[in-house]
Amino acid sequence: MKLSLFNISNFRVDGGAMFGVIPKALWSRQVQSDELNTIEMSLTSPVIETEGRVILVDAGWGDKQDEKFFRHTYLHGGSGLAGGLAECGYTPDDITDVIITHLHADHCGGCFINAPGGGTVPFFPNAIWHMSRVQWEWANESNLREEDAFLPENIRPFGESGKLNLIEEPGELYRGVSLRICYGHTPGMLIPVINFHGKTMVCTGDLIPTVAHIPLLWNMAYDLLPLVTIAEKQEILQEALQNDWLLLFQHDPAHECCALSETPKGIRAGIRGRLSDFI
Repeated sequence: MKLSLFNISNFRVDGGAMFGVIPKALWSRQVQSDELNTIEMSLTSPVIETEGRVILVDAGWGDKQDEKFFRHTYLHGGSGLAGGLAECGYTPDDITDVIITHLHADHCGGCFINAPGGGTVPFFPNAIWHMSRVQWEWANESNLREEDAFLPENIRPFGESGKLNLIEEPGELYRGVSLRICYGHTPGMLIPVINFHGKTMVCTGDLIPTVAHIPLLWNMAYDLLPLVTIAEKQEILQEALQNDWLLLFQHDPAHECCALSETPKGIRAGIRGRLSDFI
C-alpha cells in the first residue's frame, strides 16, 4: 500500500459556525480569526494505492459555481486537485475510485467539471464513485438546512454516470480500506479507516474536522444531530485511543494528523504533525 496526503486548497469560514455553542473566548485560544470572524480551513485529501486501485477521498469545492458563490469562501493556497495529485505521483486518469464522505459542496464539487459544449464531465474519467445510500437519498431529497451545500450541479452527475456504488453497510471496501457510517453531521457520512503498514488511521472528515474539534462538546453548528455527533466522536476517540490509531484531518491547515492521549479533561490530541512524522 502507498498512502499520500495533499491539500487541494485553503478557504475561510465563520469561526462561530465551526464551533457551535463553544464561545469565541474559548475557541479563539485554539485558532486565530480575522476581523470578519473567519478562520482558515484546508481541503486535505488522502490518496490510497492498494491492490491495483488508486483511491481518492473527496475532491474539494471544484469550480463549477460562479464568482458570487465563492465570494465568501476566500479560496487560496493549496496545490489544486490536479496539482496535488501530481505531487503524489498521479494524474486524474489514474484514479480508479473516489470515496465521497458526503455530498456537501466542499467535499464533492471537484468530481465533475463543466464541459466546453455544456453539461459536465468527470474529472476522474476512470473512477467509480463510492458513497453511502443513506447520504445519496438524503441529499437528493435535500432540506432547508443543507440546501446551500447540496448543489444539484454537483449531485446530479453522479446519478447519470452509471458508475455510482452505493454503500449499504459499514465494512471493507478494498484490502486495507474500510468504511464506517455516521449520522450526526449529515445522515450517512462515510469515515474511511486505513490500515497502513501496521498502523490504523481514521480519516475523520467532518466528524472531527480539526485538532481543535477533538473535545466531545467542540462541534460545528452545521451538524444536524449534535447529540449523535457527540456519541459518534466518543466511540471513535475511545477506540482510537485504546488501539493507538492516528486521526487524519481534512480541514486542519496546521496539522495533517495526530495521535491521542488521555488527560484529566478527557481524550485530547497528543503528538501532532504531518503524516511523514508518523510513518
